[in-house]
Amino acid sequence: MPEMLLDLERLVLVESPSSDLAAVARSADVVAEIGGRRIGFAPERIVLDGCTHLRWHLGSPEPDAPRVLLLAHHDTVWPIGTLETHPFSLQDGVIRGPGCFDMLTGLVMAVHAAAHLGHHPDAALTLLVTGDEELGSPTSRAMIEQEADGCVAALVLEASGDGGALKIGRKGTSNYRVEITGRAAHAGLEPEKGLNATLEIAHQVGVVAQFADASVGTSVTPTLIHGGTTVNTVPAHASVEVDVRALTAEEQHRVDDRFRSLTSSTGARVAVHGGINRPPLEITATEGVWRRARAVADELGMSLPEAIVVGGASDGNFTAGVGVPTLDGLGAVGGGAHADHEHVMVDDIPARTALLMGLIRDLLGIDASATDA
Repeated sequence: MPEMLLDLERLVLVESPSSDLAAVARSADVVAEIGGRRIGFAPERIVLDGCTHLRWHLGSPEPDAPRVLLLAHHDTVWPIGTLETHPFSLQDGVIRGPGCFDMLTGLVMAVHAAAHLGHHPDAALTLLVTGDEELGSPTSRAMIEQEADGCVAALVLEASGDGGALKIGRKGTSNYRVEITGRAAHAGLEPEKGLNATLEIAHQVGVVAQFADASVGTSVTPTLIHGGTTVNTVPAHASVEVDVRALTAEEQHRVDDRFRSLTSSTGARVAVHGGINRPPLEITATEGVWRRARAVADELGMSLPEAIVVGGASDGNFTAGVGVPTLDGLGAVGGGAHADHEHVMVDDIPARTALLMGLIRDLLGIDASATDA
């Protein structure tokens, strides 16, 4: 634990907002140094469109060897300078600091679990640490899906649900931008000669909101809206961003079809950008690994709360989307992801790491006494 806490403090102190590629690269340097020292060799450093990812391959290189993928990310949502108002602290068994819960503690757990499990000639383990998860993994998605292909399971070190609940379902995400092009005119002299994009976008907001279906867990939420140029000009341009969450791929495609069929009510031009981002992590992809996790917990004398389904997405959505059994929420116990009260409970870290290691061994068929670092 002392070594894990030192590693976690170092990572929190290297701020890594996803959109700052230089900051993400600096964070990757620290992750590589910590992981290299713990695991015993340096990772592959993979830079895609300027974003830095890290990968360790441990164990057998044979393509038919059973393999587990550990997924973590080192980017956070917090801007540079957050440490001035949200410093790292460890007090009364609680860790605080930007990114500690989402998901730097889980990353440290993954590194130490991989280091302890070591090399096994008949099984393989991949630790993939990405740098753009909080943006929707635009550069790392293909790599995640490729690494997951053929794995026995993918284990995602995102933070747990309340009380340590593992996550057996996540909604899929879609993102849309509806753009309206009208015609400008002087709002006082000749407004009738304009085509008001703001009026049209207001109409479209009402239309897309009706695409939601709460009975099956589908939410369609207009978020950012922009329109107009000056207070005395009929606006020629307007847009709205829309966040969509759905529990099934069928629902994602239903909503996508509705977006593609949008038409104008005023004669202004309607353009739809974006689409489906992450497929859902459906319970059918998780239930087998969840049963094994519960059995491992029983062997360890741990009590796991009931697993949960959540609205937020993760890279586990991608691994499940390519047909790989996936279990999420194996990381820290605490709360406050993306919020000022972000925190981690220290006492839960050892048991959660033991659960992770036991589950990896179980999935790979490794004897509990066999750790060949």
